[in-house]
Amino acid sequence: MIRKIFIAFVTISSFSAVQAQTTQERPGADLIVINAKIFTGNRGQAEASAVAVKKGRIYSVGSDVDILGLKNSTTKVIDARSRRLIPGIIDAHTHVLNDMAYNYNVRWDGVPTLRKALTMLSEQAQRTPEGQWVKVIGGWSPYQFEENRFPTLGELHEAVPDRPMIVQYAYNRAFLNKQAMEALGVGTGRFPTLPDTEFERDSRGNPTGVVHGYTWLFLALESMVPQPTFDEEVSSLIYSIHGLNRFGVTSIIDNGGRWPYPEAQERVGVLARDNRLNVRMPFVDLQLGDGGPVNMVDLEVEAITKTAPISPGQNLHPTLAHGHEYRGAGEVLSGEVHDHENFDRPAVIIEPEKMRRFVEQDVTKLVQRRIPFRIHVSYDENISPFLDALEKVNETTPLDGLKWSLEHAETINPENIDRVKKLGGGIALDAKMALHGDGFIKTHGREKALETPRLRKLVDSGMPLAMTTDAFRAATFNPWVGISWMVSGKSVSGSEILAKDNRLSRTEALKLFTNGAAWFMNTESEMGVIAPGYLADFVVLDRDYFTVSEDQIKSISSVLTIMDGEVVFGAQDYSALSPKLPEILPAWSPLKYFGSYHGEN
Repeated sequence: MIRKIFIAFVTISSFSAVQAQTTQERPGADLIVINAKIFTGNRGQAEASAVAVKKGRIYSVGSDVDILGLKNSTTKVIDARSRRLIPGIIDAHTHVLNDMAYNYNVRWDGVPTLRKALTMLSEQAQRTPEGQWVKVIGGWSPYQFEENRFPTLGELHEAVPDRPMIVQYAYNRAFLNKQAMEALGVGTGRFPTLPDTEFERDSRGNPTGVVHGYTWLFLALESMVPQPTFDEEVSSLIYSIHGLNRFGVTSIIDNGGRWPYPEAQERVGVLARDNRLNVRMPFVDLQLGDGGPVNMVDLEVEAITKTAPISPGQNLHPTLAHGHEYRGAGEVLSGEVHDHENFDRPAVIIEPEKMRRFVEQDVTKLVQRRIPFRIHVSYDENISPFLDALEKVNETTPLDGLKWSLEHAETINPENIDRVKKLGGGIALDAKMALHGDGFIKTHGREKALETPRLRKLVDSGMPLAMTTDAFRAATFNPWVGISWMVSGKSVSGSEILAKDNRLSRTEALKLFTNGAAWFMNTESEMGVIAPGYLADFVVLDRDYFTVSEDQIKSISSVLTIMDGEVVFGAQDYSALSPKLPEILPAWSPLKYFGSYHGEN
């Protein structure tokens, strides 16, 4: 009798265990998307019509019939309705954490006419409370406007008569009204003294309100205007990411800003703890210090070894793969060798000896500690001495697979492309020529512009290569503007700025924003391709990228963005699937009325 009871107990226990295991490990997919035109990026299976997702990864890719066979009673099925589906876009160089005041800004990204842009300013001026500024900070170009010009000071004063106003064009120039100049102390000792800052002046020698300069000037200006609260910074982070999701961006590398590690990461941590970070967001850290000359590499080592110890590749997100990983130092590693990228001015050329000392004394510290690094260097004249010095460092302190990259590298020559590849580095290009190429032509000439950058040579070299936006100030965060330029050779004005033999096919251009960019995240075997085992990041587009006319490419956006197997953005047929966002802060935010990109609201 006791033996029978024991056997019955074991049988019941085993059945219960199997039942529990079945409940936990239920076969079948969590999500299935069918009836899609899937560009997989996988040479072994170039196209398919359906994809299945399980536990945040791609489970299977194939025909509708085959994939629907993986459906169970809890599987969510989405019909793509014959739309194009692509891997999630990876922006390997952007600056989300540099724009904690994102919600304070009127975004002119994509606005087709200057008339409309000025109307937006006028409307926002009436809503902006006393004590706050009316701001347009980057993301636009005068060449995108039908009028093909900058606003005049008279037009700006008329649009914003009674609030301080700053309209900033990339890191090139800013327009200030009278109230802004008074608040900043223009013409007095209160205004920061920075090299290469130039005010336009009237016939009596008084500043007009147009100021030209480089990066440091505009970072200083931003620190002098009203700052958002912590909650407003978190809200800005939410809505800047929402803007990225709208264009199908599922992963970014934040490339540093004026808020260093670990301070900036506190805002991301708020979203990570609540599982509300809707983009994978590895970061590169930039330590500017508290003002004055500093050794930025020493500050970086101090921050990651003593202030808040962290190792390269360590993920601060508790659950999301590659959610908020530390990916190393950069993009600025020394203020003395930063060559900016103001195409309205001649190239900034660094003394070769100064570059050599920087590499030997400071970059060596990063190599010795196996800290990945990125360096902003735009012009070939500065790339050559950098590589000269890095090759010598490599002889005694081998890079030996350490990930490093040149950022921007607009005018790199073929010889230096080969040298970067030999040293195991990558190049993260950017699409600023799409917005600012017309200005580049005025400064450097049309012939130079047609080969800037050398896209064909770079792609054919086979080296690690990504195209990026460098948003939100230097350029727009919309990757499709850059993809359009790579394919058509035209800037936002319609001007030809890439030679025909220097353009890319649609497949090549898209790969620079997908699996090409994955190298920079150290995720080549997990991201940028729609294949079993890869992370479930993909996008359903509002029009077919591979068949629309070239002039429509820059207008492409997402109707469904999936990140980690979850819907993070939905529009049109899929609006009901989009996660509900919290109320925009502050209540007077321009985003509440205009959205983050033209046509959103």
